[in-house]
Amino acid sequence: MESYLKKICTLGEALKNCDALKNSGKRIVFTNGCFDILHPGHARYLSSARALGDYLIVALNSDRSVRAIKGTKRPIFPETMRAELLAALECVDCVVIFDQDNPLQIIKSLLPHILAKGGDWQEEQIIGADVVKAEGGEVRRIPFVAGYSTSDIIDVIIRRYT
Repeated sequence: MESYLKKICTLGEALKNCDALKNSGKRIVFTNGCFDILHPGHARYLSSARALGDYLIVALNSDRSVRAIKGTKRPIFPETMRAELLAALECVDCVVIFDQDNPLQIIKSLLPHILAKGGDWQEEQIIGADVVKAEGGEVRRIPFVAGYSTSDIIDVIIRRYT
């Protein structure tokens, strides 16, 4: 088994890791998303998020929640594949798959020091921002990397192969 697969955790395991890391003075960074077709925009975003602290948790939308957000034709890759690809990235420390339509419950459970989202999100739209800030944490918007989009990649594939 690949050692990076150990980074894929249940919420309970992630909470235990967070508590231990917080007790040792480490800063926890949290982000979430679908990460359907991993591309350089994702890699740059996740690397920037990780640079904000000591430990990066990525909450990954389950297949069901991706369909609820993006429609019935998504995701392209199932949650197990998406989780494995994220876990293989050096900048990602933990991947937790969640089935809710948004990550609020995970954020309330983990209470990260930093909640990171892409710069295309306004702070008042970021789910859990109020929770993190109420606990003394920060919300950080990472600049959006133009030119990379899962939808655009899908469109290119459709044009080239149909």
